[in-house]
Amino acid sequence: MNRNRMSTGQAAGLAMIVGLAFTGCATSDGTGASSGAKTAGLGTLAGAGLGAIIGHQSGHTAEGALIGAGTGAVGGYILGNEKDKTQTQSQINAAQAQANTVIINVNNSNGSITPVTLTRQGNLYVGPRGEQYTSLPTEEQLRKIYGF
Repeated sequence: MNRNRMSTGQAAGLAMIVGLAFTGCATSDGTGASSGAKTAGLGTLAGAGLGAIIGHQSGHTAEGALIGAGTGAVGGYILGNEKDKTQTQSQINAAQAQANTVIINVNNSNGSITPVTLTRQGNLYVGPRGEQYTSLPTEEQLRKIYGF
């Protein structure tokens, strides 16, 4: 074995260090790792394996594993980071929709209750049937349309 060449074991260890450098300590969910970090870790492992297989054919298994690990980690981090951004935007949109929603319970003549969901759109409140109110309607106003 050539002393100037890295052994497969050394390459695997270095590939793991490369992967850990990309996975970092970022957290966004209850598991302790962001999607970017998780995907970078998976990319590192997949890239190292694929790089080792490709490199083995040319006699450079260790070098192939390192190059594959680095490439897989970067690619995985980019993909996972985009997933994190999309998830965050979805959470923001859901919070905004919830903040612009009002439910008014209409008491009916038989004792039942009909919940009426209104959505605030600018200065208007819009009912389920598309009717618009310039201010928050009262239960009595909604009873005429949704109650019995």
